[in-house]
Amino acid sequence: MSMAVGGGKKGAAIADINVTPMADIMIVLLIIFMVITPMLQKGVDVKLPIATNTKERKDEAKTIRVAIRKDGQVYLNDIPQKDPNELTPQIKERLEDLPEGQRTVYLKADSELDYSEVMKVMDLIREAGVEDLALIAESRVQGQGS
Repeated sequence: MSMAVGGGKKGAAIADINVTPMADIMIVLLIIFMVITPMLQKGVDVKLPIATNTKERKDEAKTIRVAIRKDGQVYLNDIPQKDPNELTPQIKERLEDLPEGQRTVYLKADSELDYSEVMKVMDLIREAGVEDLALIAESRVQGQGS
C-alpha cells in the first residue's frame, strides 16, 4: 500500500489506481498487432509466386476467389471443393449475382504447383463463362533477389 504524501490524515492509504503498468502493456500489444497484421494472409494458405509488375486491389465482399494449394486441393472462396469439376456450376451461380463490370475471378495458386494443374483449373473457370481472370502474385520488394 502507498502512503499519503500531501493533505489528509497522516498514514492514510491512497485509493487511486495506478494505470501506468496497464497503459504500458496496452502500448506493447498495440505495437505487436500493428507489426503482425500486415503479415497475415487472408484466405487459403498458398505460397504465391513473386512478380514485379503487380497492382494492389481492394478486398470486396462479393469477389470470387479460387485457390489451389500445393497438394492440388481447390478452394472456392475459402471453401474446399471435393470435386474440382463442380467448380464450373458453382462459379456460374455466383457470377449471376455480380454486376456486369465486376465479373472477375481471382486465382491464386501455389508457386510449387505444376503448370498443368493450374491450367486445368483455369479451363474449368473459363467454362463457367468468366472472361476476366486475374492471377494473384506476391509483390517483389525493392532489393529482394530473384
